[in-house]
Amino acid sequence: MSLADEVLDRAAELRRRGETFVVATVVRVDPPTSARAGDKALITADGRLWGWVGGSCSEALVKREALVALEDGQPRLVKIAPEEAPEHQAGVVAHLSTCPSAGALDVFIDPQLPRSRLFVVGATPAAHALIRLGATVGFTTCAVHPGATAADVPEADLVIGSLDLRPAHPDTNTWAVVATMGHYDEDALTSLLPFDLAYIGLVASRRRFATVLDVLAGRGVTGRERIRRAADSAVGSSQEEIALATLAEIVGERHARQRRQPAVRPQTAIDPVCGMTVEVENAMHVLRRGEATEYFCSARCLDSFKLAGRPIR
Repeated sequence: MSLADEVLDRAAELRRRGETFVVATVVRVDPPTSARAGDKALITADGRLWGWVGGSCSEALVKREALVALEDGQPRLVKIAPEEAPEHQAGVVAHLSTCPSAGALDVFIDPQLPRSRLFVVGATPAAHALIRLGATVGFTTCAVHPGATAADVPEADLVIGSLDLRPAHPDTNTWAVVATMGHYDEDALTSLLPFDLAYIGLVASRRRFATVLDVLAGRGVTGRERIRRAADSAVGSSQEEIALATLAEIVGERHARQRRQPAVRPQTAIDPVCGMTVEVENAMHVLRRGEATEYFCSARCLDSFKLAGRPIR
């Protein structure tokens, strides 16, 4: 099995685990380079790289652009060359390489973001509409209703026939809506509140919403402040319009949440000889003099710096 095949296998495993990562693929090379077209690497949200997209002249740049892609969710083509790109192109990021080999390569950066999950509690028309609409905009959907089976909600990815949600492992990428319309609102919310969810919404009138919170307070249920009144703007609308307004609210919240959670970018430094970007934590070639530290992309640059007797800036 080739390294590229191993990268794809590992990517499949990360997707099954719901992790965020980037697949970086070398799509073009202009020799001499240490990478070949088809070489691949995975970059995870914590900045780790596994695979191969070239040596020190390209790895730090690819990793940096991969982390930016995880922030905005957009794929891009990274062009690394010894000369400036002639003009700006949409979806293309150009980096000037000062690598002594003078080679060039293009790397496609493809962010892999886990699909958010939408839990919908209830068997009402609004609940069914939410499941259908959620799947349309890319959510993995889960229908929750005591006694329900997969045959009852065939459009859902998962059906849970009880209020025991533990087997589904709800997490911070799970958005939950209670659309039971008064049948078992309090019990449904009580089953959701123990989990650290991105959103908990209740479809209810203002009066009903206040009553539900009072009942939960009387039961001693904690975390009531996390419950949102869903689709506040859709008062008096149809069940389908309520579902649409609720999902629009969730999608807006999800986008805002993604912007507030930037990927962890590793600390970098500039090689004082060639100008390449060097990742500080994993730098193999370091020169310390007193309180100053210089980082180099290669032993060649480190030796050149020493021979030139350059003062520490």
